[in-house]
Parts: sequence; C-alpha cells; structure tokens
Amino acid sequence: MRNQYNKTITACFVGYVVQAVVNNFVPLLFLHFQITYEIPLSQITLLVTFNFGIQLLTDLVSVVFVDKIGYRASMILAHALTASGLLSLTILPEVLPVPFPGILISVMIYAVGGGLLEVLVSPVVEACPSDNKEKAMSMLHSFYCWGQAGVVLISTLFFFVAGIDN
Repeated sequence: MRNQYNKTITACFVGYVVQAVVNNFVPLLFLHFQITYEIPLSQITLLVTFNFGIQLLTDLVSVVFVDKIGYRASMILAHALTASGLLSLTILPEVLPVPFPGILISVMIYAVGGGLLEVLVSPVVEACPSDNKEKAMSMLHSFYCWGQAGVVLISTLFFFVAGIDN
C-alpha cells in the first residue's frame, strides 16, 4: 500500500535542508561582508548570535500559536519567512544607507523561519503514519547534514565560477 503521507515527509526533509541553508550560508559570506561593506568583525560575529537567539526565541513563542494556526500554515509561514529573509539579504544591505542593519533585519526574518522549522519538522514526521518510523526519523535528521554539505559545495562552486575571491 502506498503511503499517503510521502509528500508531507518529503516536505519535512526539504525543511531540514532549508534549516541547513539558514544556519550555514551566511557564515560563508562573512569575509565578503567584511570587505564589501566594511563591517567590523565584532558586528559580523553578532550575526551568528543574533540568528540563534532569534531561533530560540521563536522556539519558545511558537508553542503559543502553532496549535492555533495549524501545522500546515506554520510550515508554509516558516518557508515563506526563510525565503523572504534570504531574498532580503540580497536587497536590504544595498538599499539602506548603512548595510549592517539590512543584514541584521534579513537574519532576523530568516531566523524566525528557521526557528519554526526547527520546532515543526520532527513532530510532523513523527505524527505521519509510516511502516518504519525510525528510518524516516533517521533520514530526516541526515537531511540537515546533506543540506549543509550542499550549501558549502554549491556556494563554493558559485564563488569559483563567478570569480569571487573573498
């Protein structure tokens, strides 16, 4: 019998890849931020702290509203926020008079999405009926690693092809 929840489980796997992008892509740009926008190292290190702080805060606050708006809506919101945050990372530093607040706002937006994904993905896979739940959960958690490897490989290839040295 074909599992009716395969699309949901696959979407959760993608959610962990997105989580890996959120946590691992911007640190690859730190040197670029430092050189291009002349952002001091003290502010660059703040980005990591800010990202994880917002994710933890989102983890705490999400308990209040996830059950009210539903898991599906929350998952869609999480993906929309991560996409919006990453997109704004390409726009806000360029249009604001000082680039760092633009980067910080972008990090805040995608960190909220990342925090939601962190809270939602595992329980959704756990709730889906499957023949081998342990296998699904193991695969789910390995997708973060695959996402991280993909981020590093794809961005390195892009930087090489684009001729970006920093």
